[in-house]
Formats: sequence, C-alpha cells, structure tokens
Amino acid sequence: MVEAWAEKRVVISPDTATLADAVAARFLSRVAKRIDEGKLAHISLTGGSMGSAVLAAAARNPRLERIDWSRAHFWWSDERFVPREHPDRNEKQAREALLDALDIPAANIHSVLASDEGADLDAAAAAYADELAGFPSSIDAWPSFDVCFLGVGPDGHIASLFPDRSEIQITDRTVVSVRDSPKPPPERVTMTRPVINSSKRVWLVMAGADKASALGLALAGASYASVPAAGAKGRKRTIFFIDQAAASQVPPDLIDREY
Repeated sequence: MVEAWAEKRVVISPDTATLADAVAARFLSRVAKRIDEGKLAHISLTGGSMGSAVLAAAARNPRLERIDWSRAHFWWSDERFVPREHPDRNEKQAREALLDALDIPAANIHSVLASDEGADLDAAAAAYADELAGFPSSIDAWPSFDVCFLGVGPDGHIASLFPDRSEIQITDRTVVSVRDSPKPPPERVTMTRPVINSSKRVWLVMAGADKASALGLALAGASYASVPAAGAKGRKRTIFFIDQAAASQVPPDLIDREY
C-alpha cells in the first residue's frame, strides 16, 4: 500500500442536526459525481448515532432519487456479531435509516454474517475478508472506498479498533475478529487499518463535548495505538466533521471554513 495521505482538516457545524444534513449533502454529491463519471462507488458505513443520523438525512434529501444506486456498493468498517435482526447491528440501523429506501441490487450491500447464520466469529471475519477480495482496486487487493465513514468514541476508537489492543496493530489481514470488546457487545468483526486507510476519503463524523478530548489528541498526532482515530487517513481527504460542542480542542489552523 502506498503510504501517501491527505492532511487532516476539520469542518464544524453549529449543532448535530446541521452536521448530519451537511455531511449527507456532501455524501450524495460525491456519490453522484462518481457515478456520473461512469464509475462504481464503494462506500464504507459506520454505526453509532451520528452514522445513522447522516444516513437518515440522506434519505430526506431530494437528490437521493436522482442517483443510479445500482452502481453503488455499501460495506461496513465493522459489525457487531449479534443476530441479523438485533437492534445493535450496524447493518440493521443503516437499512432502517437509508438502504431499504434505495433501488439497489441486494448483491451491492455487503454485510457481515450474523451470529444466527451458522458461522462462528472467526468464520464471519474470514467470509468478509473474502468478500472484500472479490472487489480489488487498481492498487490493493480490496476496494478503495470513495468515502469511508467513521465514528469516533470518547476513547478515540474507530470501527472496532480500540486503544491499546492488538487489532489496531494488524496489517497482514483485511478483516479480524474482536473478542472481549471494551464496549458491548463483546464480539465484533472489523476491518483493519490498511483497508480503512486505502480509502480515497475518510470522513470522521463526531458530535458532543465528550468527543473533544479524543479529537484533540487525534489532531495533535497522538499514537494511533493509543488513539486509533489519530491513525485514520484517507488518500485524498481526511476530514473530521464535527459539531460545535466537540470543537473545544481544535487548533484554529486546522479548521477548514471553505470545504
């Protein structure tokens, strides 16, 4: 993988509702541009309240119906290993917020096997790695996401890559299983840093004063081993989309007032 990434920038919205609407509009614009150029759009989704809020805002946007979603592919940077219809499942939340409203082939939604589908945790991780391998980019043996959405926890975790754990250090696999997660549920499947960082654009969406410290550390160049969000980097863009409540520790020179 080529070690070349974009500088991190911060875009601030006044509140969570405005944040969700703004990110959703940018997302639809980016997907539309990619598809209008005759290309496929690979998108990696995330869970959490802001992840769902952005998708719900996209579902309300009039531009949604003008996009040929048959040329879009959706993935997840991580998934909770719970039954298919469990409310904690990231896929279920994304379907309810947006995906079920799209005219999109079922094969274009690439979900992780659920715990009630006959596979154990390691098998689910291996199956998702195989799924990624079916869509290699021109650079890597997996898709290069046009947009990779990430949430950021108060502890600085991204996907299911938590601070000071072995998963954040793994570079020889695309997908790994997570046991004894510090945040419930305890069993998860997650993409590794090489896959996330091969994305063209990494968009980290976060809101709330409880995220300010993690954001400050990520922007200050903290070790990704201790603050995984510090290690999330897109090849073309690395943007932290945040609300005003999360902005208390953002250096002024990193704020992008034009993007």
